[in-house]
Amino acid sequence: MKIESLRGTVFTYPSKRSVDAAGHSHPGPEKEAKMAMLTITCDDGTEGHAFGPVEVVRKHVVDSFFRKVLIGADPFMREQLWQDLAHWQRGSAGQLTDRAMAVADQALWDLAGRKLGTPVYKLIGGFRDKVPAYGSTMCGDELKGGLSTPEEYAAFAEKLVARGYKAIKLHTWMPPVSFAPSVDMDIKCCAAAREAVGPDIALMLDGYHWYSRTEALKIGRALEKLNFAWFEEMMDEQSMSSYVWLSQQLDIPILGPEYMGGKHHTRAEWIKAGAAAITRAGVPGVGGITPTLKVAYMADAFGMNCEVHGNGAANLAVCAAIKNCAWYERGLLHPFLEYDEVAPYLNSLPDPMDAEGFVHLSQLPGLGEDINFDYIAAHTVSTY
Repeated sequence: MKIESLRGTVFTYPSKRSVDAAGHSHPGPEKEAKMAMLTITCDDGTEGHAFGPVEVVRKHVVDSFFRKVLIGADPFMREQLWQDLAHWQRGSAGQLTDRAMAVADQALWDLAGRKLGTPVYKLIGGFRDKVPAYGSTMCGDELKGGLSTPEEYAAFAEKLVARGYKAIKLHTWMPPVSFAPSVDMDIKCCAAAREAVGPDIALMLDGYHWYSRTEALKIGRALEKLNFAWFEEMMDEQSMSSYVWLSQQLDIPILGPEYMGGKHHTRAEWIKAGAAAITRAGVPGVGGITPTLKVAYMADAFGMNCEVHGNGAANLAVCAAIKNCAWYERGLLHPFLEYDEVAPYLNSLPDPMDAEGFVHLSQLPGLGEDINFDYIAAHTVSTY
């Protein structure tokens, strides 16, 4: 069994998400968005699929790196293929990113699962069939009735608890919001959410504001009084020493790194340095399912949790395959958007959640995405 061909497909779909000047998602008028799907096909007709941003899975990356490494290879040699792609990164002038590698890796895992008739999480070695989810909010905004005040965050938190969530992570206000970043507003928001949901709901804060050490310390001490479960990405993660310093000052668990490059190697350095009590890895961010599992197993060896960053079928598969992950991140959520509305290029949600807050794993072979290939074919704008 050998890989015979690769195909990139770019298609359109309606989206109600807009992106602000700093790249943060917010609700907006419905518009046409684009998505790319990578398809790997073997000589026996077996296929594997994975989705990614058009900018990530573009023709140059597929032609110059994916095809060179994958065509003619045994698709079950995933570790070898991942290492070969990683080797190409140094000379790629930054074109072969970890996020691009992640799409190829996901497609290989999907192909293996489809060939064997097995969900990927069981192919890895399943730990559970359902995972508790936390509701992860969008960043704050200035939309009346949205997430523009601490009181609106509190009201939304109550709705999320009524929906079944047993945990909620807040993303507070960031530029270009007029008053952001604001230490005092962040603390008020967290206090309002705690008062609204009571003591038994786990709350977390993602403080992606590149705060200074002393600003982060002030927020962290407030979160300790509010009994928050963790505090993440409040400072520039390129300064690992700042996270070591903050971890030494606070009792609340610090989680990280989230967006730092370096795959599992960077996470190893953070663990060694004591920069965080909970490590962080997500399939797109560290280069695929393959390196995310490396991070999770490494953290497990140190008695640490590895909280998986982001939603989606691949991240959910990893959550279900490891023990040392408390939650699946379901989001991003907003009062003006319906998360449970199925994207038109899928026939069903990849992460359906029950009334008790558990996301149930699909038993479809592969990553478990029920892809609407007819929709994609009808809305394709280019292939390569």
